Amino acid sequence: METIIQGKAYVLGKNIDTDQIIPAEHLVYSLSDPEEVKLYGKYALSGVPIDQAGLPTGQIPFVEEGDFASPYTIIVAGPNFGCGSSREHAPFALKVAGAKAIIAESYARIFYRNCVDGGFVIPFETTEPLNKTVMTGDELAIDMENNTLTNLTQNVVTQLRPLGDVVTIVQAGGIFEYARKNNLMASNEA
Repeated sequence: METIIQGKAYVLGKNIDTDQIIPAEHLVYSLSDPEEVKLYGKYALSGVPIDQAGLPTGQIPFVEEGDFASPYTIIVAGPNFGCGSSREHAPFALKVAGAKAIIAESYARIFYRNCVDGGFVIPFETTEPLNKTVMTGDELAIDMENNTLTNLTQNVVTQLRPLGDVVTIVQAGGIFEYARKNNLMASNEA
C-alpha cells in the first residue's frame, strides 16, 4: 500500500464547484470507452475561471492544451471544495487527469463521499489555509501514516487531519471493492 503521495501542487481558491471541476458540456463522454474517458481528464478543472478572485496561481491551466493528463497530482484548495451539484463525474475527471489527492479546508459532503465511494482521489483536510502559502508547482509529499504534508520546495511541514478508513477505501478502488476485499459483501466470482 502506497503511504507517500508525492507530486506537484495545483492551487485553487475557495468554493470550487463541480461545474468548474468538469463543466456540464463535457458530461457526454462514455465512461466505458477508453478513448472517451481520456476526455474527462482533458477537461478537468477547465471550468475554473483563470481570473477568479482568490486564485493565487494566475494563468496556469490544470491540463495543457492538447494533453489528457495534468502534471499536477496534488490539488490544494480553500474551503467548500466540490460544492454545487452531486456530479460523480467531478472526482472521476480529476482521477483521469492524474490527480491522486486533494487537500482542502473543507468539502461539500456529497463530493467528499463521491471521492471515497468511487475510489477516485483521496480528500485530505487541513485546518490551515494552505492555498495561501503553497504555490502551484511546489513539490509536495503527503505522508498518509503520519498525516503530514511536506512542502519540499519551501521546506515546510503541516499537520493534516486523520483520514481513518478513507485511505483504504480509496486504495481498494471504492466502497464496493473495499467491501468485497474485506468479505463485507458477496464477491462477483462464481
